[in-house]
Amino acid sequence: MKSTESTEPTAADTAPANGGTAVNLEDITTIASIGTGTMGHAIALQFALAGYPTRLIGRSESSLNRAMTNIRTDATTLANAGLLWNDESVDDVLARIMPVIGYERGISGADFVIEAIDENLDVKREAWQEIERFAHKGAIFATNTSGLSPTAIAEALERPERFVVAHFWNPAHLMPLVEVVPGERTDPQTLGTTVELMKRIGKKPAQLNREALGFIGNRLQMALLREEFHIIQEGIADAATVDDVMKYSLGRRWNLVGPVASIDLGGLDVFYNISTYLFDDMDNGTGPSPLLAEKVKAGDLGAKTGRGFFSWQGETGKRIIERRDAALLQALKEDMAEDEDL
Repeated sequence: MKSTESTEPTAADTAPANGGTAVNLEDITTIASIGTGTMGHAIALQFALAGYPTRLIGRSESSLNRAMTNIRTDATTLANAGLLWNDESVDDVLARIMPVIGYERGISGADFVIEAIDENLDVKREAWQEIERFAHKGAIFATNTSGLSPTAIAEALERPERFVVAHFWNPAHLMPLVEVVPGERTDPQTLGTTVELMKRIGKKPAQLNREALGFIGNRLQMALLREEFHIIQEGIADAATVDDVMKYSLGRRWNLVGPVASIDLGGLDVFYNISTYLFDDMDNGTGPSPLLAEKVKAGDLGAKTGRGFFSWQGETGKRIIERRDAALLQALKEDMAEDEDL
């Protein structure tokens, strides 16, 4: 557990760690988390839960107040499930988070700086140019991008060797996975320290050998969705039926044994034979799904607008989310119990 001393930066905080070399795990004492939205507030909470003084950096007092309200809600959910570290209170956790407007005061002296802002390459590049001005030379820089190239983002930096992807999955306070992805110039020490830091805060890091757009999770998700959209558009089945097939078969199996291990169990010859006739019949389109484009054009964006493939209005949508989160909480408790037994 890290110190719970004040996160207020001092003049001494601006000195580079290790004379300017990349920091090791034990050198990381202060976190700067940039962004107050869905991912940003939850990422800040993860570090505070693990004992790290964390500066939550936003653009306005109203956005920071909203983020702190959401952080308290998420921390209370974890507390009610008995998932706060070392039997701390919600107030203990929130005391380690300091809301800050602007980069200079928030980033100065931070050893690990993570950004969760708009998923736009130009926006991220511009932000990182500004961030680097105030960070000490040994600080690790991480982006929570869902799939943009870390090499392309790091082109804006003077020290791209300090830059890495740390992609948390939503909802970040309940999902254990963090994809850790190097760019072409990422220092191996930067990569390794980030992986160890993710373990330290209780996450399950997946380290990629090299970057690929979408990383692993979103490449798999989009490949599956491409075929699901094709099935719906071709009239083979409706969206609810497609989802039921996933929930009551592959979803349950893959939660316990991954897809590659599953075909080992089923027999590689069986799956090879299926592939000889099925791959040619599956969608292999290279552009966005026309069905998805139609929904977006109509403004049916899912839960955020009340309607997508399904209706999310009224109590039905709320109950689905509550059931999902309750199941994720239970899985998280089982993960923690399993880790304690190892």
